[in-house]
Amino acid sequence: MSEKETRLLAEFPPVSTEAWEAAIQKDLKGADYTKRLHWQTDEGITVKPYYRSEDLRGREFLGTAPGQFPYTRGTNASANWKIREEVEVAGIAEANQSARRAIAKGADEIAFVGVKADADLPALLAGLSGVAVHFIAGAEAPALLPRLIEHMKQSPLCGSIDYDPLANPAAAVVFALAVPDGFRPFGIDGGRFHEAGGTAVQELGFALAAGVEALAALDSAGLNAGVAAAKMFFTYTVGSNYFFEIAKFRAARLLWARAVSSFQPANVESAKAVIYARTARWNKTIYDPYVNMLRTSTEAMSAALGGVDSLAVGCFNEAYQAPDEFSKHLARNTQIILKQEAWLDRVTDPAAGSYYIEVLTDSLAREAWKAFQEVEAAGGFRKAEALMTAQVDKARTAKEAAIAARRRSILGTNQYPNLKEKMLPEIKRSAPKGAPKRGAEVFESIRLRTERHAAAGGKTPVFLLAEIGNLKMRKARSGFVTNFFGSGGFTLVTRSFADADQAAQAAAELKADAVVLCSSDEEYTALAGPLCAKLSVPVVVAGYPKDAIEQLKKDGVVDFVHVRSNAAEMLTSWQQKLGVKE
Repeated sequence: MSEKETRLLAEFPPVSTEAWEAAIQKDLKGADYTKRLHWQTDEGITVKPYYRSEDLRGREFLGTAPGQFPYTRGTNASANWKIREEVEVAGIAEANQSARRAIAKGADEIAFVGVKADADLPALLAGLSGVAVHFIAGAEAPALLPRLIEHMKQSPLCGSIDYDPLANPAAAVVFALAVPDGFRPFGIDGGRFHEAGGTAVQELGFALAAGVEALAALDSAGLNAGVAAAKMFFTYTVGSNYFFEIAKFRAARLLWARAVSSFQPANVESAKAVIYARTARWNKTIYDPYVNMLRTSTEAMSAALGGVDSLAVGCFNEAYQAPDEFSKHLARNTQIILKQEAWLDRVTDPAAGSYYIEVLTDSLAREAWKAFQEVEAAGGFRKAEALMTAQVDKARTAKEAAIAARRRSILGTNQYPNLKEKMLPEIKRSAPKGAPKRGAEVFESIRLRTERHAAAGGKTPVFLLAEIGNLKMRKARSGFVTNFFGSGGFTLVTRSFADADQAAQAAAELKADAVVLCSSDEEYTALAGPLCAKLSVPVVVAGYPKDAIEQLKKDGVVDFVHVRSNAAEMLTSWQQKLGVKE
């Protein structure tokens, strides 16, 4: 080290953890450190405000290089994931054309969605020689796989199909021996737990349980576990919790490697997990749909940095209409930009060494292993279906409650809605029967009810937000109310007034259906009575002045809107009060 470098380092001496902690406590002025700066995740993991090298002690997976067991840092030295494009198969010719067009415009591989068992395979696959093709066939997979095997005898094909080996292990062994190298016939779908509202721990743990049970079943049916593992792939959903999703994919490889190694395969390479990822549907929205592009962008980054083998980015408008060429182009280019402009494919496991992500990887792996063990204790994956469903339902219910109360924000839906946006005419399709609900649906259903009421000739409720008094408080509260009632699709008019008389006059001129008084707690008792006396429409107070609640109710205030209000329930209640019907 040069003298100049030594002098530079001397100017920045190391700071101990104790010194950091002391500085934090001083800034907090005695407030509880853990309550102010620690936060609890859906997975039950406590996240600290910062991490240091000592937080990595005891993390047994550290130190392995990319491509080395247990593959936490990736299954090889390349970070070049494959750009996958999903093509819905409504018609064979149209699907083939869409697939070929996608490949010509930058996709690396194709996933045909909804392929029927009797599909014309030569026509569907025409012009796709050398392209990895994946088949998402669901219930059609058992009948489609034998036909694919026959097709591959004449035309080589690499890719996969989502055949469930647990459905018929004996038949699965026959199929495994018949498919050529490069084609993976057995799919484990972990993403379904995410889309149903589950946590990352549940997604990892339950997928691991399914994979282990499949290995055991195939091994018992005569197929070596190592060979079976080499025929399998995992599908995970990538959500919007950016750093957790990066850690999730690293943990998934670690868990699977450890599980496969317990079967003592002849070749340790068979313990490499092949992971296909797909951006989430759970967190996508109908309203302000272009925000979905931001969501899929961060999700794609998480998947790429987490080291997935291939990734499909959903179209921003898929929640309410069949994706068109424009939305497909944007989805495809998300990944192309991440590769060709952000160069995310040029560094293997860039998250390595981040104290935070390394700790998250370990924490998720440990908690997921506990979830896996719980499933095993209940008799295994197939016997524990009720247990897993109950746990996922509990997680989803907690998320939905947080969304309904606006403790969890969905930009453009329950927070900062576009008040002028009308999406009812844009909805061209609904979710398939039995599909999991998206998180935003509780608010979307409310707002669409308002739109349908207006489309049927009814009146969109008009709320006058009357700002009176303390400038700081009235502006803050009218902004809060705008987001709150705007989430229901109501018409909101915000105006400032000198007194209750002016507000009452404006309400009459606007033919407002309700007035929301926006002021300070100290001023409400003087303002509410006169305003209520002059109006024939309901008056709502923005805030919850607890010492004046009873008096305000006596004065005629009918409701209070504040941070503890359940927005979904309150908006529905106001729709009922104002005659907004389906």
